[in-house]
Amino acid sequence: MPKQKTHKGSAKRFKVSASGKVKYKKSFGGHLMSGKNAKCRRKLGQPMMLSGADAVKVKVMLGKA
Repeated sequence: MPKQKTHKGSAKRFKVSASGKVKYKKSFGGHLMSGKNAKCRRKLGQPMMLSGADAVKVKVMLGKA
């Protein structure tokens, strides 16, 4: 039986932490920051954690499940 391949698009966007949580970067944080308030800019700089069924799907794509 062949090996399961890693989904390369997901591998570039998600990381799995040591405790098994899936970390990702929020969208809308690349440019046009002058139109966003300071609270929004601070939150866009922080990594987010996926939860629930989405995290399970990403782990399967990354071969970590």
